[in-house]
Parts: sequence; structure tokens; C-alpha cells
Amino acid sequence: MAFDDKVKQAITKKAEELGWPAQAFAAVVEVESGGKAFETVTGKPMPLILFEPHVFHRCLPQSLRPEGRRRNLACRKWGEIPYPKSQSARYGQLDRARTIDSEAAFKACSWGVGQVLGENAEWLGYPSAQALAERAMESIEGQLELMVKFIQKRGLVDELKARDWRGFARLYNGGGQVDFYSSRMAAAYKRLGGKMPEASDLGDDVILRIGSRGLSVSELQQNLRGLGFHLFVDGDFGPATKAAVIQFQQQQGLTADGIAGPATLGRIEALMGRDRAEYL
Repeated sequence: MAFDDKVKQAITKKAEELGWPAQAFAAVVEVESGGKAFETVTGKPMPLILFEPHVFHRCLPQSLRPEGRRRNLACRKWGEIPYPKSQSARYGQLDRARTIDSEAAFKACSWGVGQVLGENAEWLGYPSAQALAERAMESIEGQLELMVKFIQKRGLVDELKARDWRGFARLYNGGGQVDFYSSRMAAAYKRLGGKMPEASDLGDDVILRIGSRGLSVSELQQNLRGLGFHLFVDGDFGPATKAAVIQFQQQQGLTADGIAGPATLGRIEALMGRDRAEYL
């Protein structure tokens, strides 16, 4: 399903304001939303939501959890309660959940084209999950605002600009869904006429980053461990490895972008060589 012109224009405008590649941002928005920004619910255009019963259970005060379970709105584990197919039914879940605990109900919903979970409200700078939801309900611009804040807070701007779909999906969608989402983002980007950036546009530092795998990542992790960082050596450049790289870069006065390029790898190798020399 394709967005209408108003939504397309809003996506392009937001990307241009931020200096992001518009087709790349549009591809992510399309994949996350299925190409639909609003659906009519009780006669009004409303942002798409997904009510998560396991999140509602987690956010409820312990004393209210039995009531949530009794009303089939809360469960301990994901998947115990199936998702309704229609948006009307999902908003119905939200309305019923609000009669138990309104803020927990708003926290338990993913909102808008970016499917941003209300539980992230405080982390994203909103005073409450209800305030986050109300922003999403205002307009497409509100929905995009939530998504942009999430991308920025997750440190995914570099991955978006590089069209590094695996790296982007790794942190936006979760480690278990990388192939599913990254392939769809790449396909949407291509269909929208996007082109991969030239290597010179990405700079010389792009070597190992979120989503990278293999022996080079294992070596990086092993070296970081040797420098005192607590990491598993699994050959998978995930959030913990990125955090360690950022911390190392900050300590060394390097650009703290979480990307292990020539400057970062060179500094690591120099320090490791110095440490080895001390024992010879």
C-alpha cells in the first residue's frame, strides 16, 4: 500500500530538515507502517497501533495484574494473547485497558508509522506515555517525530545514512528479526529509486559496525577485552560491542560514533602492541 501525497511530502520534508537521505527514511517508514499512516476508527483518522498484552502486564502495578489477566488484556509472555486484526479492535483493547490503568495502557501500545512503544516515552523526552500517544494522534508530523526521536536515541542515524539495513534493523527491530526487516527495507529503498552511497560519501571509517559479523568482529571483541572491556567474543557486532567501541573512542579522543574504522582499529592495534611489548 502506498502513502498518499500528504504523507509522502511530510516524510520528505522531515528527512530534508535532518539531512537524512529521503528515500532511505521513506523506506524505513514504509516497512514499519506497511505503507499506511491512518485508519478510520469511530469516524476519525487514527494512527495505527498494536496493543501488547505482555507489555501491559509488565507496566501494571502488581496489584492490578490479576484484573488485567482476568479481562484477557494482560499476560506474562509475548504471544499468549493473539493480536486482533482490525485497528478498531486494537483501539478497543486500549480503551478497556485504560479502565484498569490508563498510563500502563498507553505504555503498552506501539504508535504510528514508526511503531514506537509508549513505554519509551520518558526515554524519548515525553512527560508520559499518554503525551507520546497524543502527539502521534495529532498528525503525520507527530508520528514522524516519535520515529525520528527513536532513531536518534538508538544511535541509528549513521546506519540510516549509510543505508546499512542490517545494522539499522539490528537495533530498530531486534536481533531476531534482522533478515526479515533488512531485506524489506532494502527492497523498498530500491523500489523508491534509492541508490547506494559511494564509498567516498561514507568516509574511510566504515569498516565494522552494527550488523557486522565474522572473524574481524571476533578479533575486535578480543582486543577490546584485552583493553579491559567486558564483552563476549561471538563475532557478532551488536549493541554491547557498539557501546564498548563508543566508550573506547571517547577515552581516546576519537569520533565516538560506534564504528570501528581505520582510526579506531589502528589505535586499538597500537595499544595492544604496546601492552604486548610490556611483557616481552
